[in-house]
Amino acid sequence: MGLTGIQIFKLLPKTNCGECGVPTCLAFAMALAAGKAELASCPYVSDEAKAQLAEASAPPIRPLTIGAGDNALKIGGETVLFRHEKTFVNPPGLAVLITDSMDDADVGGRLKRFNELRFERVGLLLRPELVAVKDESGDAAKFTALIERIKKETDAALILMSEKTDVLTAGVKACADRTPLIYAVTNGNADALADLAKEHKCPVAVKAKDLDELSQLATKMDQAGIKDIVLDPGSRSLRRAFEDEVFIRRAALQKKFRPLGYPTITFPCEMTDDPMKETLLAATFIAKYGGIVVLSDLQGHSLFPLLVERMNIYTDPQRPMTMKEGIYEIGKADENSPVLITTNFALTYFIVSGEIEASRVPSYLLVMDTEGLSVLTAWAAGKFVGDAMGMFIKKSGIGEKVGKKRIIIPGLVATVSGDLEEELGTDWEVAIGPREASHISAFLKTG
Repeated sequence: MGLTGIQIFKLLPKTNCGECGVPTCLAFAMALAAGKAELASCPYVSDEAKAQLAEASAPPIRPLTIGAGDNALKIGGETVLFRHEKTFVNPPGLAVLITDSMDDADVGGRLKRFNELRFERVGLLLRPELVAVKDESGDAAKFTALIERIKKETDAALILMSEKTDVLTAGVKACADRTPLIYAVTNGNADALADLAKEHKCPVAVKAKDLDELSQLATKMDQAGIKDIVLDPGSRSLRRAFEDEVFIRRAALQKKFRPLGYPTITFPCEMTDDPMKETLLAATFIAKYGGIVVLSDLQGHSLFPLLVERMNIYTDPQRPMTMKEGIYEIGKADENSPVLITTNFALTYFIVSGEIEASRVPSYLLVMDTEGLSVLTAWAAGKFVGDAMGMFIKKSGIGEKVGKKRIIIPGLVATVSGDLEEELGTDWEVAIGPREASHISAFLKTG
């Protein structure tokens, strides 16, 4: 059990400096005890106090990393049950299952889709991160050959799955440089896999038939010196798996029950043979509260909505999604192309850019930093007004890209046209566009 807020407060410097983001040390101590703050936020805490507060300041769900390099996946680290309380931290990893009993065509197809199914949205790259490599043959040589192929053809973080310790040992040795997740520790192999994990510094997944056995195995791994643990309660029906996910999260966050304070792995691929139902199951575990979601295959029509769901859930609800300020070329824009301007609220950008694309009129779209506010809200806040827009247009460099200097502003802020003309001077013409984004396409087509 972690320390109380008062116990933590006694170990803090009591300066009430506010540099941690809250006004008093007592408030900071209470936030720390609730798992809603990090000890590193206090610049004056002593080393002695840090050692005593390590347990209290650790996230209720221990964070860990699978993989290495640019595609290393971090999971866990969560501190709240609901994203509106603060924010969720590390999005769950999406994995595709590949077994050593599949033929070359099946393996090649899954690897091809793993590499190609990547989507850019709101300036973010959405993609799966993991390949779950499952031993079904019992042949260590066949298992390691498949691992070598996956390493060669992808940058995937790896989950190694086998019921045989010797097969897992060979597999880990073949890809130890990628820090794979070893799946799975059970009552029958706990000692051997603990030694394997310590030797290669890899995380392990613990699998049990129920939550009591799961917490006992996790405790055994922790006592053996294995700290990076993923939990699989073994449930393979939607109802029980959902209940287990919620129970584990609540036990870790509300009861500070350390044996269940780890991220989880879920297997929609083992719960149904229906691809669409599998997608719905995966969507459930992305929302509550899977750390890893293993799919039987990757298909664009089902993967994309899962990636967007994950992105929406794991963005900070207190910070709007934004685009980078700058010039966006839509189509093959040239010196004769029209120039439009909007704010950097991501939803506004995608609606406006989509209508411009639909018009098939190559254009330049200026995206102005308004701290993520929409057009009307930014205007009301004084961030999307004539003088500010004029300064941005002049410094953006768009004047060097077009022959006719004509800027089209949203009709909703037509009142700023006079101030904008004054700021830009006689070199620029200010045109008022439609009030609704849905009319942009027709507006551009008519010139």
